[in-house]
Amino acid sequence: MEELRKIRLYDTYRAKKVELEPICPGQVDMYCCGPTVYNYAHIGNIRPVLTFDLLQRVLIECGYKVRLVSNYTDIDDKIINGAIAEGKTERELSEGYIASYEDTLNQLNVGKYYDHPKVSNYIPEIITFIDKLLATGHAYKANGNVFFRVSSVSDYGALSKIKVDDLLAGARIETDEDKESPLDFALWKNTDKGIKFDADFGAGRPGWHTECLVMIEKVFGKTLIDIHGGGFDLKFPHHENEIAQSRAANGTQLANIWMHVGFLNMNDEKMSKSLGNIILAKDAVAKYGANALRLFFLSTKYEAPINFTELAIEQAQKSFDKYQDAVDKLSAKLFLSNYSGEEKLIDDLYNEFMDALTDDLNVANSLVAVEKIVKLSNTEIRKREPDLSLLSSYLFTLKRMFGILGLRIENRKYSEDDRKVYIDYIESRNNKDFEKSDILRKELISRHLM
Repeated sequence: MEELRKIRLYDTYRAKKVELEPICPGQVDMYCCGPTVYNYAHIGNIRPVLTFDLLQRVLIECGYKVRLVSNYTDIDDKIINGAIAEGKTERELSEGYIASYEDTLNQLNVGKYYDHPKVSNYIPEIITFIDKLLATGHAYKANGNVFFRVSSVSDYGALSKIKVDDLLAGARIETDEDKESPLDFALWKNTDKGIKFDADFGAGRPGWHTECLVMIEKVFGKTLIDIHGGGFDLKFPHHENEIAQSRAANGTQLANIWMHVGFLNMNDEKMSKSLGNIILAKDAVAKYGANALRLFFLSTKYEAPINFTELAIEQAQKSFDKYQDAVDKLSAKLFLSNYSGEEKLIDDLYNEFMDALTDDLNVANSLVAVEKIVKLSNTEIRKREPDLSLLSSYLFTLKRMFGILGLRIENRKYSEDDRKVYIDYIESRNNKDFEKSDILRKELISRHLM
């Protein structure tokens, strides 16, 4: 069996880059927290999606089998309120937004997921899990609610590096008279409003922090996966609380590597409804295009904050246009030259590209290799007698790279009429009929043949 290429990723839990060592050799199981589907996704929601899509593509290129799962939270107070406001059922509301979200992902060229579980399909499993925590003393009932007893586990705060004493001082938690401690969080919420489910501990609906944990266990069939992640804002309390429950129920930290994607700012300001600067993902795709958005998001290190500006998007589009132009020129030259030789990778530049991506998804460094090929191909193609085999290798390598990055490069279709126009152009130029050759040259440019 061929040795798989190694990859290093930044693990939030250990606060350092670590080598991925799959639990099941050759297979990587990873979970990215998905959207709460009460509204259309905004562009901040898309950054983690594109990050994990890139990670999946890189892992597949390295030879791994990948099972990527991302959930839909389709039970939530915001969904209930939205359904009431719009005169719909919770399912009708959430299904409409799920359809829109998946259409946006398709437009962004996001690859296939292993599964997209919905919370509403796992209620019996969630209830069973809560019963388990109650039976072992890690949870308790209070006025129809069920809370997790944080004091029953050690190392709470290890992921987010937040000290329990600071939390108890009231730094980032809400008080609740039903709780034994302000740190405790809801596993089950007693409610008379909206959709609810029957359980031995009372009618209600599950708490957010329990849902992903249970779906991971049921979808993957295991209590420890390779990679878990999402937006930076999920690190605390969501992911911290998932780890606490996993330690209590299964004795694991749920994932060997925890990845968190940085915040998105809008023109140096936090994106928020109050500032009126939220851009919906579907609107961004329609306005800027999928390729420009991909390059914009991926070119900045995924852990770092990123600032969305019109100028940054324009620069991303210019970069993509340059890549498309390079592919067009190479494709046209090979077509017009009737080249049909073997396609080969430029090994040193391909390895430089992959070395960058397997170093914690360093896209900026990977694009250095892309730029080198673009420059080399432009130089070679201008020669009177270019090396067609080399041009073919440049084209093959570029297409492979763009596929890994998830960019949709257009593959132009050329015809015999295109070839005829080119031959006429060469003949008119050789005959010094510059007026005709000028007209034909413009025609060739319009057909992406020059």
